[in-house]
Amino acid sequence: MNILVIGSGGREHALAWKLSQSPRVEKLVCAPGNPGTMEIAE
Repeated sequence: MNILVIGSGGREHALAWKLSQSPRVEKLVCAPGNPGTMEIAE
C-alpha cells in the first residue's frame, strides 16, 4: 500500500512513524514533511 501523509507537524510525524511499522505499507511519503519525518519516509 502506498500512503501520502500531508502535513509537517508532530501529529503527522507520529502517524508516519506508526504507519512505517506496518508490513502492509510499501511506500510512505510525507509532504511537505519535517526533519523527523524525513528519517521515516520519502
